[in-house]
Amino acid sequence: MKAPHVAARPLPRRTLLRGAGVTLALPALECMTPLFAKTPAPPRRMLIISNNLGVLPKFFFPVAAGRDYETSPYLTALADFRDDLTVFSGLSHPGVSGGHSADNCLLTAARGAFKSGFRNSISLDQFASEKLGQVTRFPALNLGVNIDKGNRSLSWTRDGVLLPAEDSAPKLYERMFVQGDKESVARQIHRLESRGSILDTLLDETKRFSRDLGSDDKVRLDQYVTSVREVEERMQTARAWETRPKPTTAEPPPADIQDKKLFFEKFDLMLAMAQLALESDSTRIVTLMADAFVTPVLKLNENETSTETYHGLSHHGQAEEKVRQLQEIDRQQMKLLNKTLSNLAAKKESGERLLDRTMVFYGSSMGDANIHDNTNLPILLAGGGFRHGQHIVFRRDNNAPLCNLFVSMMQRMGIETESFASSTGRVSGLEMS
Repeated sequence: MKAPHVAARPLPRRTLLRGAGVTLALPALECMTPLFAKTPAPPRRMLIISNNLGVLPKFFFPVAAGRDYETSPYLTALADFRDDLTVFSGLSHPGVSGGHSADNCLLTAARGAFKSGFRNSISLDQFASEKLGQVTRFPALNLGVNIDKGNRSLSWTRDGVLLPAEDSAPKLYERMFVQGDKESVARQIHRLESRGSILDTLLDETKRFSRDLGSDDKVRLDQYVTSVREVEERMQTARAWETRPKPTTAEPPPADIQDKKLFFEKFDLMLAMAQLALESDSTRIVTLMADAFVTPVLKLNENETSTETYHGLSHHGQAEEKVRQLQEIDRQQMKLLNKTLSNLAAKKESGERLLDRTMVFYGSSMGDANIHDNTNLPILLAGGGFRHGQHIVFRRDNNAPLCNLFVSMMQRMGIETESFASSTGRVSGLEMS
């Protein structure tokens, strides 16, 4: 009797052929498909929220470490999600200082912000979206509240170029859900094709130009050509997405809020738009910067307006009234974060809460705005399928790299990377559930 065939362990799709210094990716083969192929799991997502003035640290951080920590005054607003979040103490970006100028480095960890010759580096969201590929209409969405669009952003390209944040909810809604007519779609495709033809010409000229270059210049030029090819590939993908119908939503178009004094209302609206983007799978990575630095006198609640600008309050010098107003501002933001977590927990995707598939990062590049300190950053991570319910503490006098947490987050999304920027590995103490 012929022995039954026992299937070997499936080869990973990323198996490579290596020999004589050549690496070649294999095509899809039958042996790469499991015997009992399963329906792909729902995607994992990432929502990154930042306030560039941070919070009052003594009201944010718990005193004790571990799972039995006593809830801090600010974290009481998130008490219902204690088991769904982890608070971190003693994290920062090594060598990243400069006070307010470090806000552009929260997701890059680039040193020397705004010093002579400073050049930013690629941000976490852009790095992750490059690794994932354009599996959604928008590889990543970069949003803002009261943001100085020309000078501040959480998102930066591989070449250190600022990507402006979208601060208009109606414009974002239109981009995500409003299908253009055939003529407007055709015009957009034509624009993309025109850019493609320019790149083709540029590549031809580059080949001709490279003939007389030295070896070092040829290496630099090759790197440039690689970047151009990557842009070309992204435009081809963009053309394909232009021909696909946009998702539908039961949510009506939002009304715009232009008054910068209504900081919390604007924050709430953009958080809702971020959730809508993730729910509709328009993207799987959203960044949102609340630019407190340029926020003017603001409405604290229904009955009170701040006595000065948000930035002015942040330099409180322990003045009792300023601290009281800042506490009100920070609590309001914790309430908005609680609302976001509640909404994500209420949505189901393949039997799971959307919160369990979505990492929600809240943090700042400012540890203490009063003294322009960029260490001991207030960092909180919720959801995403980690084993939460703890306060993880690192040394306050020699912080662990925040990028270690970024590596853990990317690995949770299925991105094969062992390092990012200043990381030294994964963040210790945080386990997957």
